[in-house]
Amino acid sequence: MNPFQILSMLNQIQSNPMQMLSQKFNIPDGVNTNDPNAILNHLINSNQVSQNQINSIKNNPMLRQFMR
Repeated sequence: MNPFQILSMLNQIQSNPMQMLSQKFNIPDGVNTNDPNAILNHLINSNQVSQNQINSIKNNPMLRQFMR
């Protein structure tokens, strides 16, 4: 993936995070999409992502700067 693709993805997730997430993950209407923790809990509980994957993202210094 080239830097322009990464920047495009970053802009897309900042402008409409649910659209970006819905391209890869199944998030049903019953999940409060205004609550990031509800989304993460659903993804973990439905085995779409693991807790280790979440921890890796949270501990990645490059990604943490975008999560502020």
